[in-house]
Amino acid sequence: MDSRSHTHVTAALRLCLHALLAGLLALVVVRAMGEGAPDTAAVVTVTLLTAVLYAAGAARSSSVQPGTSAGAWWLGGLWALWAVLLVLSPDALWVAFPLYFLQLHFLPMRWALPAVVVTAAAAITSFAVHRQEIEPGAFIGPLIGAAVAVATVLGYDALFRESERRRELIVELVATRADLAEAERTAGTLAERERLAREIHDTLAQGLSSIQLLLRAAERSLPENAPAAPHVRAAREAAQANLAEARSFVRALTPPDLEHGSLAAALERLCARTTAPELTVRFAVSGTPVELPTPYEVALLRTAQSALANTVRHAEARRAEITLSFMDTSVALDVVDDGRGFDPSGAPGHERGEGGEGGDGGFGLPAMRARAGSLGGALSVESAPGQGTAVALTLPLPDTEGERAA
Repeated sequence: MDSRSHTHVTAALRLCLHALLAGLLALVVVRAMGEGAPDTAAVVTVTLLTAVLYAAGAARSSSVQPGTSAGAWWLGGLWALWAVLLVLSPDALWVAFPLYFLQLHFLPMRWALPAVVVTAAAAITSFAVHRQEIEPGAFIGPLIGAAVAVATVLGYDALFRESERRRELIVELVATRADLAEAERTAGTLAERERLAREIHDTLAQGLSSIQLLLRAAERSLPENAPAAPHVRAAREAAQANLAEARSFVRALTPPDLEHGSLAAALERLCARTTAPELTVRFAVSGTPVELPTPYEVALLRTAQSALANTVRHAEARRAEITLSFMDTSVALDVVDDGRGFDPSGAPGHERGEGGEGGDGGFGLPAMRARAGSLGGALSVESAPGQGTAVALTLPLPDTEGERAA
């Protein structure tokens, strides 16, 4: 057996083993002195040597460990002294029982079982030699003791392994809960940042852009020396400065994955850091990539994150693929997995199952559809139990000139 930590159970078992060995050695001495045998002095001497050697090993448990040379020499010395004691006294055969436990603890199982068998054979032989007769009890006692010792040690070892597995599961569960809480906090922060960026872009930035265009038109319609011309120019410049400030806020509030590199690079990093048992995630780009406005990139990235998160948490898939396709008039994102799938029509509001709101902490199908609709696009979900899931987001490519003017 391997060395075990000093838990309350192991400490209690060791105390019981110490008490058992001490009691059996005391029994040998008492029986020898009570019977007045001629070799009583030798029995007492060997018994005391055995007790001293055992106490020394127990006191230096830090160095006398299973699998070490010190532990092997210590166990061998105990066995040798016990063998001498067997020759001197038939009562020493009962000491075989604690020796079984020591052998099972200090030796690997492939060596411990033969050592137990040899110890039982030595005890049986000693009884037969001293009593000059063979009785069933002489065989049954040591063999039953050996069987009980082996069963006890193996049972405790199995319970210990099961306890360790449960402890590891609890540690993993606590870590997973902490990671999930952190992920939910991060998702909430990012969602709020996205909302603010979308609100600023759709209201303040667009309003300031319209004001700037109107003031520019008014400035051009006024005579060159008109008294209101400087005021209109100052208002246009103020609107232009505030528009630039609003756009800087929008850029600052975009998802961090889009701050360094393109949308394709962000999606590739998403696939690389997505991990799950036996899950392989791949990313591919189809067509010629074009520059997309920030709201488009945010919508595509968040849809991929939501769909892939549901694949990891609920699909039990082995393979998932994210494809970003650039076409003549639209851009499409496809997230496909080979997981267990679900029935989209059977979920109220399509918010249950792999793509549902309950699966990814609030960014469900209605939210994805609303985001797609706000950009003039469409979201489709194809799935069936046992046949995987495919989520497709299609957005029309914006008018470049119009976006630039905005």
